[in-house]
Amino acid sequence: MSETPVTTPPARVPTLGDVALEAGVSLATASRVLNGSQRRVADDFRVRVEAAAERLGYTANLSAQTTARGTSAVVALLVADIADPYFGQLAAGVTRAAEAAGLITTIAITERDPERELRLVRTLRGQRPRGIILATSRDDSVDPEPLIRELQNATSAGARVVTLGAGLPGTRTVAFDNRAGARDLGARVAGLGYREAIVLAAAEGVRTSDDRVAGFTEGFTDGGGRVARVLRGGISRDSGYEAASEVLRDEPAEGTLLFGISDVVAIGALSAVRDAGRTPGADIAVAGFDDIAAGRDIVPGITTVHVPLERVGEQALEATSAEEWQPSALPLEVVLRDSTPPRA
Repeated sequence: MSETPVTTPPARVPTLGDVALEAGVSLATASRVLNGSQRRVADDFRVRVEAAAERLGYTANLSAQTTARGTSAVVALLVADIADPYFGQLAAGVTRAAEAAGLITTIAITERDPERELRLVRTLRGQRPRGIILATSRDDSVDPEPLIRELQNATSAGARVVTLGAGLPGTRTVAFDNRAGARDLGARVAGLGYREAIVLAAAEGVRTSDDRVAGFTEGFTDGGGRVARVLRGGISRDSGYEAASEVLRDEPAEGTLLFGISDVVAIGALSAVRDAGRTPGADIAVAGFDDIAAGRDIVPGITTVHVPLERVGEQALEATSAEEWQPSALPLEVVLRDSTPPRA
């Protein structure tokens, strides 16, 4: 004779009505406290409702919160490549500030594809986020109007849009001066005695890269150096490796400086120097930009421009929430390391 298995009914999930009953308040009052309504609730009622919710294990309905507030408790961060430590440090700043503000961060990856970025913004708009942070570099070869229109639609739906670096109309901006930082770097390495430099850059039109190329060229030239070539590729470790390998096939003179427009490009270049049988630093010098953690730990450590990436992320989150926003450029600082030792 077989036994009939005994099944345990699923535990009942507490409702908002249960919380209201437990706290001794109306359903409307409980909803205003827990679903984020802009209508003020007396402090004693708020305390009672929050305590009742904790006792019962009640979790607020995100859809109800969105309806009450007009936007969700979500901030969307769009990055080009989450594997790039630059964006990882940036995201750390955003998520830390979001947690302190009681918000949730979602991250979407554009892969530096303008069409993909546009589709992501359109999809996110339907989710009614509190804010959208665009941490991708602008490409001047791409018509910005479709993205601007989509961002305007998102703003009309209640989202605050924040762009990093080069801004877009109707958005708040968290900026740092790439050109000035690269100019200072060029001047400092020229002051170390370097006279020949080759720049490893992104495709022409990528504004962050173009600003860094222009600034470095100005500073290095003013300091008595010469930029012999600018090689255009991508903004990745592999693109830096490939570009540096191309340079090294021509057997550049000892003391040549390779400037990668980001630290990940510079790290690729440093690996190519070593694989070509040359000595990074003592033979072929390497410099980058951003000051990611990996650039400090490899040997030799990479000379770079320090960008306070986590602070940039924190400010971007603040810009999605602040009623008033006054943008101010964050300071950059040249950091000299063993990849560019002084030359006689």
